[in-house]
Amino acid sequence: MKKILLKILTACLKKIAALTISKYKPSIVGVTGNVGKTSTKTAVFQVLSSERKVRTASKNFNNELGLPTTIIGDFKDTDEKLFWPKVLFRGLSQLVIKNKNYPEMIVLEYGIDRPGDMSYLLNIARPDVGVITAIGDIPVHVEFFDGPDGIAKEKSKLIAQLPSTGFAILNADDSHLDFFKEQTRGHVITYGFEKNSDVKITAFSNEVDDENGTGFISFKINYGGSMVPVRMEGMVGHSAAYAAGAAGAVGLIFGMNLVKIAETLNKYKNPPGRERVIKGIKNTAIIDDSYNASPQAMEEALGTMKNIKAKRKIAVLGDMLELGHHTLEAHRKIGRLTPKSADILITVGQRAKSIAEEALKNGLDKRNVFSTENINEAAEFLKNTLKKGDLVLIKGSQSVRLEKVTKQIMDDPLSAKDLLVRQSDAWLAKPGMYE
Repeated sequence: MKKILLKILTACLKKIAALTISKYKPSIVGVTGNVGKTSTKTAVFQVLSSERKVRTASKNFNNELGLPTTIIGDFKDTDEKLFWPKVLFRGLSQLVIKNKNYPEMIVLEYGIDRPGDMSYLLNIARPDVGVITAIGDIPVHVEFFDGPDGIAKEKSKLIAQLPSTGFAILNADDSHLDFFKEQTRGHVITYGFEKNSDVKITAFSNEVDDENGTGFISFKINYGGSMVPVRMEGMVGHSAAYAAGAAGAVGLIFGMNLVKIAETLNKYKNPPGRERVIKGIKNTAIIDDSYNASPQAMEEALGTMKNIKAKRKIAVLGDMLELGHHTLEAHRKIGRLTPKSADILITVGQRAKSIAEEALKNGLDKRNVFSTENINEAAEFLKNTLKKGDLVLIKGSQSVRLEKVTKQIMDDPLSAKDLLVRQSDAWLAKPGMYE
């Protein structure tokens, strides 16, 4: 019965959302990729909303239910009773009576798990501007596709449907760049650290005060001979800089100047669970990257920690899921990289044991490598291990729920609802894989 009701709901949302787009004709910016989708969506919204009436999802609404819901309205409390009837009523009512407050632009995140997902979402809303973040060599969800190229092909549908007047915003540093360029009729604008990027990121640095639990990144955005500095507080890592580069490109398309874009990006905050810096107990700093994990994102996080000064560096790494037959080698590769970034390694989960095994083979002292079976064991070990000035990286796939480890070692656990991912009542009631 539940499956039947879900099919009816999905069909209704699809139809109402498509009719809403037809009626109000908002400009649509679509964001997809395997790394940094939500951060990029958030940064694009931050830039555009400084000058336009713009909507984006406050939550991770990127599938067959979430995307049409975002088109219908700006819904934040998804746990309330009669949520879906409320969404349907809002959608139908504004088809009958014009909503004068409907946004002129919508920034949508297009998430896919399996072949055909992108086509379904595009049948609801076709963007005028398509942004592809990065795919990576072993992307998340790869188990459902014929390798990384299969995922790239599915993602490329977002820009393949663009009109000749549309814009494709592409990551210049991604290995699939040339393929993506061939798939679109739209104007291509590239962004990234690569020297030939149209919107180029230079002079990047990140800093963490490991005793006060604060951090920031700074860099410069270059375009058309002009250059502006950007500084983003409360985060580290290249991911936020990539998000800023993509958002800058979108802002330029809609007539904004670099100075205005930079001023807006200075106020940007990474979504929870994406390389946010949080003050930890015992005057330590936490890089909370617990939202999810793919091999590319895990490598990025370890690289970030490697380049930050700290008395000791501790990596808490959980399973990476949905990698299919790439699972073992992906975890082994992370294990080979870990000794270059961390002094102490704590793994959580069955798959992550391969990270520990490979780290030992590659020089990490066995006295500093610990494999745990559940998140509480990892948290208790951390509490007893942490010393003043330590820097802790916490990263694993969504189902591992490593944000629960972060909460146990953060200096102010009462602020978890504002700082950590998955803090709704529904999520808190849902156990993780290793509890």
